[in-house]
Amino acid sequence: MRLTLTLFALAMCASPSVAQPKDKAPFAYAWGTAYHIMPGTHTDESGYFSLCEGKNGKVYVGTAAYGFNAYLIEFDPKTGKQRIVVDVNKVCGLTTPTKPTYAAQSKIHTRNFVAPSGKIYVGSKQGYRRGKDDTADYPGGYVMVYDPETDKTESFGIPFKGEGVNDVTADEKAGVAYVVTCEDHHWMILDLKTKKYREPDPNLRVTAYAQTLIDSKGRAVVVTKDFKIARFDPATNKLETLELSAPIGKADDKLGPACWAVTADAKSAYLIRMSDPALFRIDLSADGGKVPVANVGPMIGGKGHDSRGSLIVGTDGKVHTIYRVNNDTKFGAGYLHHLVTYDPKSNTHADRGVLAVKNPDFFPFGPDKNGKTPPWSHGFHKLPDGTQTPLHAHMALIQTRDGTFYATIIYPFTLLKLEK
Repeated sequence: MRLTLTLFALAMCASPSVAQPKDKAPFAYAWGTAYHIMPGTHTDESGYFSLCEGKNGKVYVGTAAYGFNAYLIEFDPKTGKQRIVVDVNKVCGLTTPTKPTYAAQSKIHTRNFVAPSGKIYVGSKQGYRRGKDDTADYPGGYVMVYDPETDKTESFGIPFKGEGVNDVTADEKAGVAYVVTCEDHHWMILDLKTKKYREPDPNLRVTAYAQTLIDSKGRAVVVTKDFKIARFDPATNKLETLELSAPIGKADDKLGPACWAVTADAKSAYLIRMSDPALFRIDLSADGGKVPVANVGPMIGGKGHDSRGSLIVGTDGKVHTIYRVNNDTKFGAGYLHHLVTYDPKSNTHADRGVLAVKNPDFFPFGPDKNGKTPPWSHGFHKLPDGTQTPLHAHMALIQTRDGTFYATIIYPFTLLKLEK
């Protein structure tokens, strides 16, 4: 009987109909070194789109301390050290609450805008109700500017009562900054000298998580709620709304927000939707009543696309983003996060690989001796070859002047420095 069972087992192992364990990934990896964002500056191991390289070569990341406060953290690539450079409550003259409240400035959600002066513009936003007894009113988010040269931060107050700040883009030459609020997505103009805000059209609404770009003629452009282009010229004080020559979506198509980035010459922008792989090129410099749009193809194949505001035009002139897709490779389960690139010169798309962590001990994932894992540490998983990779959500992506990529991953809140 033992001999029979042994032979049967050997036969089953050799049978081509029985799946064999795989030890080699059927895709390339984009390897990176992970850094846990400064503990104590976030409550739920998360942050959003707030990521940039300063003109001093340091990297800046915004955090979310839900119900309490928000911070801007400086990361030094040379030493790996981190420090708080903006404490929102302190800058805005607010008292940090002793217990979580919806009234707190809980996030820096804005993409960090680095102006030619080197100053970094950010904004704060509300979090979530912290239980049924949290009935506080949110006063509104603040616009702030941090100067790495002086290590000082200035507050520009609240643009819109009760609304958080979703985006800040400054045109220091024109003396203005453009602010997108949430939840109703107003488009505001800030006079940098007087610190006063105005709304060029109180009826205008922009897309969720909209970002203002400055085109080559100094005009501010933003995608509206109905997927048109709103354009404001500070020289003439003229606001116009323009149709697109081809559709990039509609408000009820369930493809999620639009994310776009301007080219170095500010004559064009590239745009994607959160749940769709199509990449669009938009001509910002063309005259006429319609803005030219070209679909330059999908950034990546697969299913279940999810790109969380990570689209950039890199310092190399190429278009980069991260897409999470369903892991249909049968090599592990869950999702895979790919770094992908479009080269405008060759009109080609390239998959640079699945994000992978080469120092998985950067965070004590556990379980500990009591069998417990740290809270909010569920955002990474391991593939069959032992590689640690993001599972649920990436957030931001940048490329620094030396060509290095940095991405943020949540749960735990991580800065991933990708190898060139």
